[in-house]
Amino acid sequence: MYKYDYLIVGAGLYGAVMAHELNKAGKKCLVIEKRNHIAGNIYSEEIEKIQVHKYGAHIFHTSNQKVWEYMQQFATFNQYINSPIAIYKGEVYNLPFNMNTFHEMWGVQTPDEAKCMIQKQIKESGITNPKNLEEQAISLVGKDIYEKLIQGYTQKQWGRVCTELPTFIIKRLPVRFTYDNNYFNDRYQGIPIGGYTKLIEKMLDQIEVRTGVDFFEFQKNNDSIAEKIIFTGMVDQYFNYKLGALEYRSVRFETEVLDCENYQGNAVVNYTDAKVPYTRIIEHKHFEYGTQEKTVISKEYSLEWKKGMEPYYPVNDDKNMQLYKKYKKLAEQEEGVIFGGRLGSYKYYDMDKVVEAALEQVEKLL
Repeated sequence: MYKYDYLIVGAGLYGAVMAHELNKAGKKCLVIEKRNHIAGNIYSEEIEKIQVHKYGAHIFHTSNQKVWEYMQQFATFNQYINSPIAIYKGEVYNLPFNMNTFHEMWGVQTPDEAKCMIQKQIKESGITNPKNLEEQAISLVGKDIYEKLIQGYTQKQWGRVCTELPTFIIKRLPVRFTYDNNYFNDRYQGIPIGGYTKLIEKMLDQIEVRTGVDFFEFQKNNDSIAEKIIFTGMVDQYFNYKLGALEYRSVRFETEVLDCENYQGNAVVNYTDAKVPYTRIIEHKHFEYGTQEKTVISKEYSLEWKKGMEPYYPVNDDKNMQLYKKYKKLAEQEEGVIFGGRLGSYKYYDMDKVVEAALEQVEKLL
């Protein structure tokens, strides 16, 4: 007899939703997590009475009412609207590209003036068949926006010059001809009051959770502990990289407590000049309209992933996707194991899509 119906590997959002729903259906679950805390990359911890997003900014947004209502069971969300800005050599621009951006860039005031400027630059470029990310971006928004707001940031993000990056990374760019700084088009948006960790705690309430447990070590003595495994780690690592390692990007964070009330006036500020080593600075208190006397900031540095580092997002180019297809075939043949989440399915997910995928998987299992 198995001790548990399900062993869930990873206490991030995907694993927590799966555990919650399976437990609700009467299934006995054990959740193990290699980190010393739950909540995966959406983990938040309190510093100076500020909820700090330990692994980068996470803003929940969705147009799926079912998913939004589902999340309301576990937390009350505030009305935070993501309106990042970009700084390029002392110039400040609104993101996503909108009329405020174009007015700052060219002094234009109307949508027609902005469209004319973009079309003029696209025509001057002479690009008709983009062969790399640089050409793709210029053919969409022109040279000025590309050089000031895309080029340097993208090179830092991917660790490669834009002429060496594939076009698919930037197939579409959000361009709005309105004075609207809301980054997302989704109907619902916000941050859980009190942080994401409390939200995940509530999901995992009454479920056995063990942190600081490495799955591969755990399996050596517990290979028959559960009838089924839900694995949210790296799919290539599960198979001991036997077909080769998939590529990921990693991120390093430098977090500081500053003895001032307000450092940058915005939660998210991107630095798009290639000479600035970090990609952005997050000031965490602005996610919850904080009025604390001190503030906490995190500088983010994008890194090439190596074994032993934390993988943040997959490099979904043709080479890696071909390799992933082979791992996916192995995963489908692995009896009693379900692979899911960002690392298990080698896919960058927004949080609402993680919840959707987990709920769909539970439905199949039950």
